[in-house]
Order: sequence, then C-alpha cells, then structure tokens
Amino acid sequence: MKYKRLGFIVAFCFVSWLVLALVIFSDNLAKKGDVETRKGSLLKYIKELELQISQQEQTYKLLVEKLKKLTPRPENVVQAIELKLISDREPTTLSVAIRQDVLQEKSVILPVLVFSCNRPDIRRSLDGLLKYRPDAKKFPIIVSQDCAHGATAKVIRSYSDASQVTYIQQPDQSEPIVPPGEAKFKGYFKIARHYLFGLKQIFRTFNYTAVIIVEDDLDVAPDFFSYFASTYQLLKNDPTLWCVSAWNDNGKATLVDMQQGNELLYRSDFFPGLGWMITKQLWDELEPKWPKSYWDDWMRRPEQRKDRACIRPEISRTRTFGKIGVSNGMFFDKHLKYIKLNEMPVDFSKQNLSHMVQTAYDADYIRLVYSLPVVSASDVRTNTNLPFDGPVRITYHTKDTFKNAAKLLGLMDDFKSGVPRTGYHGIVSVFLNGRRVYLAPHSNWKGYDLTWS
Repeated sequence: MKYKRLGFIVAFCFVSWLVLALVIFSDNLAKKGDVETRKGSLLKYIKELELQISQQEQTYKLLVEKLKKLTPRPENVVQAIELKLISDREPTTLSVAIRQDVLQEKSVILPVLVFSCNRPDIRRSLDGLLKYRPDAKKFPIIVSQDCAHGATAKVIRSYSDASQVTYIQQPDQSEPIVPPGEAKFKGYFKIARHYLFGLKQIFRTFNYTAVIIVEDDLDVAPDFFSYFASTYQLLKNDPTLWCVSAWNDNGKATLVDMQQGNELLYRSDFFPGLGWMITKQLWDELEPKWPKSYWDDWMRRPEQRKDRACIRPEISRTRTFGKIGVSNGMFFDKHLKYIKLNEMPVDFSKQNLSHMVQTAYDADYIRLVYSLPVVSASDVRTNTNLPFDGPVRITYHTKDTFKNAAKLLGLMDDFKSGVPRTGYHGIVSVFLNGRRVYLAPHSNWKGYDLTWS
C-alpha cells in the first residue's frame, strides 16, 4: 500500500512535469513565432525606410543641382552683393520717392542730343539710335551740327526730311581766340563753344528737363534707352549724383563680366562722358561758367563736381568708332577700340535701382571691398598664388603704385583732377580671369589726394 501510494505520487509528479513542460514548450514556441513575426515586420519596415531614404537622396541631389545653378559662384558673390546692396535695409525716404516717381512719371521726355561736325559716318550713329528707339515722342533726336560741312549736312537732312530727327546748326563759324601756344588745340575751343550752343538750345529753346548727350561717332546698345529712362529717377532724386553715363573707361571684354555683368551698375567719381545724361538743374549751375575749351576735363575738376558722382555700367552701352577726330586718336588703338558694347539687353524698368542711392551704396560697397583678402597685381595677372577663386583686393598707397598695378592689368592708368578712371572713393573695379578685382587705396586713406594731376 505504501509503495502503491508512492508510485501514484511519482506518476502524478511525472504527469504534472509533462504538462508543465508542454505548457512551457508551447509558450516558447508562441514567443518564438511572435519574435519571428516581429522580426519580419521590422525587416520589412527597414526596407521601406531604405527605399524612402534612397528616394529622398535622389530628390536632394536634384535640389543641390538646382541650388548650384541659382547660387552665385564664389567669384560672383561680390556681384550678387553689388546687385542687391540693401536687401536687408528698410527703404529710405529717397528710395521710396524714386519708386513713386517711376510709377508716376513714365511720360518724362528725354531728348537725345547728337553733336556733329564733319563726319558723314553720322549715318551709322543715327541708324543705331533709330533702330533701338522705342518711342519717338519720349526720345526725340536732335542733331546739332558745327563746321558747316556740306556732306555731313546732307546726310543729316535726309533724316530730318523724313521727320526722324530735328536738325539745328551752330551759327557761329568764326575762328575762336586761343591763348598763345595753343593754336594746335583750336578744335577743343570749337567743341566747347558748340556744346554751349547745343545745351542752351535743349534747355532754353526746347525747354526740356533733361538730356542724353552723344556724339556722331558712337554706336549704342540695344538697351541704351532703357538704361537712361530708368536711371533718370536716380539722377533726379539723389543730390549726390550729377550725371548718368553709358560708358565704362575700362570696359574691355577682358576686364568686365561678360556672362553676368550686364545688369551691374556702379557709382563713379570720374566723369566718363561718351553717352551721358544731365538735368536742366545742373545746366543752370554750369552754363554761367562754361569753359572756352577742354570742357570734359573742366567737368572733372572738384569745383564743378562738388563731390557728386555719376552712374556708369559694368558693360558699356556705347562704343566709339571715331578714331579720327580732334584728339587724333588718343587712346583709341590701345584702349577705346577694345571697349565691349553690351549685347544682352536688360529691361532696367524692372530693376530695383534704389541700392544705387548714396546712403545705401557707400557703406555696403566700401565695407565689402575692405573685407576682401589683399593680393598683388602680378599674382592677379598670372592668376597664381591667390587664396581662393573669389574676389580680391589690390592695395595702392600712391599714384605711382596705382599706375603700376593698372598697367599690369591692362587698365587705363591716368588720373584727372586726382581721380582714377571709373574710381569711386579711389576704388576701381574690374573683372579679370574670372574673378572680381578691386584696386583700392589703403584703408587708412580718407579719400584721395585731389592735388594729384
């Protein structure tokens, strides 16, 4: 009986163990299946995530490519800043006034005054002006002829007969009185007298409020008229400006940004001429003291300029073909014939030009220039030993060091009344070997020495 009970207990324990083992085993199987299921789900999720990452990577690559196209290259960072110098500024009262005037005064008349003498090739100039003139009423063309040259007069009359231009003649054909020793410069005296006559006609007889002045040996760019029409409001509203010019004295194809510089404008302390605009208000100031000769150099003197600047473009909107003239081709073969005329028209009426107002322009432009790394002119010329591909600054301390650097780079190196050609606060901007380069006086120099000649 004792053994029977023991056997029963053993059997009961064995059966209980089997039941427990079965339960445990079944539970482990269930857990293992659940783990496998979850592992399968996780692997599936990872694969889906990898697919999404791959898709996002492709999208990112496309966005990067688009961004590279939209983002200025390192060498053009300066240009981007120059084109929008006041993007982070509140609009000034002056810039608001300019924008309002652009909207309200689109009907302003801007006559083109063409000075002519004895060049029958004036036909080339007139054909260009007429080809690109968008509106005959807004841009009347007036040709003023000196010299009484018959062949040239015949050409001009052929346009006046067709009512395309207005023809006026300088009546005083007497020989001007010149100082002793200056007889060979008599032509410059005649030109100054002619300018006095022509500008008096524009502002006193025709009573226009502004004028675009060209000579009979200039080609004009397709956007010549858009350029002057849109910059007129700057000239009218900013008292620190006294002219707008279509000309860049250093505008050779090798010295300007031919790819992205067609919209770029600068302020300049140097009076460029060769296609320029002034207002009647300025003529009221200049007429009483107009010089007997050398009118352009006279304009550049500090007593006329009075620290006022001109607007000028990166790429010229005029080009001279007149090698033969009073100046006997001075600078023509070395510089003038290489000036590049803009061929990619810009609709300047769609450009916000308020960044050209002095209060906005000066601080940003000068700070930008003096933040750049300093290099030598010889390294820029050879494009070697430069820190990176972006803009750089060449420092000069004297007139001679400027001239040496300018000659190395192929710039015009002369000064007029202490101002280098195209200079603004002594800074000359060019685009050479794919980079923006500034020749700038050392940062401690407060302005440039007007005693330089």
